Amino acid sequence: MSLDPSEDEAVPALYGSTVSSDRQRELLTTGAIPVAVYGLGKMGLPLAGVYAETTGTVTGVDIDPAVVESINGGTSHVVGEPGLEDLIAEQVERGRLEATTDGPAAAADARVHVIIVPTLLDDDDTPNLTTVESVIDDIAAGLSPGDLVIAESTLPPGTCRDVLEPHLVDESGLAADEFGIAFCPERTSSGTALRDIRGQYPKVVGGVDAESTRAAAVVYDELSDNEVHPVSDATTAEAVKVFEGVYRDVNIALANELGRLADELEISVREAIATANDLPMCQLHDPGPGVGGHCIPYYPHFLLSRMDEPMELTRTARQVNDEMPTVVVDRLEQELAATGIDLADASVVVLGVTYRPGVEETRASPALGVIDELTARDAAVAGVDPLVDPAEYGARAVEIDDLAAESFDAAVIVTPHQAFDRIPWADLEPMVVVDGRDAVDLSETPHRVYTLGGTARGRAPTDNGSDGPVPADDRSVSADGGNHV
Repeated sequence: MSLDPSEDEAVPALYGSTVSSDRQRELLTTGAIPVAVYGLGKMGLPLAGVYAETTGTVTGVDIDPAVVESINGGTSHVVGEPGLEDLIAEQVERGRLEATTDGPAAAADARVHVIIVPTLLDDDDTPNLTTVESVIDDIAAGLSPGDLVIAESTLPPGTCRDVLEPHLVDESGLAADEFGIAFCPERTSSGTALRDIRGQYPKVVGGVDAESTRAAAVVYDELSDNEVHPVSDATTAEAVKVFEGVYRDVNIALANELGRLADELEISVREAIATANDLPMCQLHDPGPGVGGHCIPYYPHFLLSRMDEPMELTRTARQVNDEMPTVVVDRLEQELAATGIDLADASVVVLGVTYRPGVEETRASPALGVIDELTARDAAVAGVDPLVDPAEYGARAVEIDDLAAESFDAAVIVTPHQAFDRIPWADLEPMVVVDGRDAVDLSETPHRVYTLGGTARGRAPTDNGSDGPVPADDRSVSADGGNHV
């Protein structure tokens, strides 16, 4: 890519430069300040695309050669993101975006480094920073004075200050005050990534020092149409993102705990929740079969594994949500027993394997727990999903259109994909149906139906289905977790 050097510097910097912020914005948006985006997954590629359309000089870095090849061919490997395929094709054709597996080379050319790779958990639920640290090694190999490093990956609070900055200093040979580090959390959901990145929500920025915060604000003032919200430091910004996830997890756990009272109280808890939510100060979620996705099931552990404070509420909420697939199977076993069928002798079809309708992602999906629990209790398990192959997750794969030719003792609705609207329930052999989402009305069918938490009479079931942000005025959302990186 060709750069358009300014009269101020051959390759202008954002951090610590004497150039005015207005001039920096001009340089940033005319391609004079090259950007590298590390991680081209389901959120990284949309972010790279928006950076390219805004700045004009972006190199995307990914360890997968096939991903790099597809992007350089003008093709998006990420599906289910409206507008992304066209955006990538346009930016590549115009020479504003290219991809590589060579992280150090991309770092040597860039002045802004954006990290958006996943932070997963080890078997003991401790955050694993190996991937982030590997990216930091690549950046350190090409880091120059005046560079700005931006982490969008969700990180345990304190990571920029205590891990990334010391690591960059040790590996690059630069002093801490020669480059900037800011945490600017992504606030995006699968299926709306471009909309969200371009400004659906305020953009939080927080640097390890004031100059890092200022420089990051310059970048996101251009990238986002929404307001930029600077906070006191990078650790505060990291906490904002983690706290958002913990809030959702705790609220969902409350809904799930209340939902489990439906049988004992002999009421529809869903109806009670819907009515309680008439008050603006009440924002109860709907109960569901568990919490899935990249974010909500993981973020509480970013605190639980590191803090001295016991955090019993957060810990209990995680336990409640983790138990929900077992609760679903318990209810199914009870309903089957009422009809004289032993679960160990039953054939069960699980409807929906992905964690969320319309999203091709299974990480931490409640359906996986349901399948595993059914298998452990010796049921014969089949699965239906329009986006993934249930056979890869331990269930015999069945097509939607073949259900009428099958004979099942029970069905469990975990993830209500839109494609399930064409299931001919009235034509299926009578069976027990456990509806984890209050997703279908089977009152005119021969099936025995148990709805988790009861049916919300007079109200259509809601399904926000987001692992990302929930608007403050959305007081009717379902407990299905959410999406990122």
